[in-house]
Amino acid sequence: MSESTVIILGSSRSDGNTSALVHDYATIINATVVDLNDYEISPFDYNADYNDDFISLMAGLLKYDRIILATPMYWYSASAQMKTFIDRWSDLLKTEKAKGRQLRGKQVVVLATGSDKIPPNCFEQMFQLTFRYLGMDYRGMLYCQCESQYLVEHHHEAIAKFVIQMDRN
Repeated sequence: MSESTVIILGSSRSDGNTSALVHDYATIINATVVDLNDYEISPFDYNADYNDDFISLMAGLLKYDRIILATPMYWYSASAQMKTFIDRWSDLLKTEKAKGRQLRGKQVVVLATGSDKIPPNCFEQMFQLTFRYLGMDYRGMLYCQCESQYLVEHHHEAIAKFVIQMDRN
């Protein structure tokens, strides 16, 4: 893994299943974790009338070589926190173009949890298409099924294989 990796946790629960996966993964690869619940991020506004943390947060995140987005799967999509965060990337194309250009070529990975055994294609496709549009280097998704609680012993092998796969990429 890159020495410069940040994992962005976007979940309504900072101590839920996705957070447990994030912290296990971050420990293995020595990544920095950023919880979106610690920041004020307004929904996208066509008038760009904001008073929030998004631009300063992105300035810090753009310093990393690899960006990992972590979200639970809610109704076959990313969490509201993650979706709002990604929607605001539109600002990087409109009002903060210099920052937006810095996304091009960045490695990006998705970590996700959910109750379905396998996520539907539409879940990952939203990320793939967004990253392609932005010129980011999408490296794949690790999805861990959690029927009620995340248990590392159930996912340790999948995590280890995914870390090795990311190292090869």
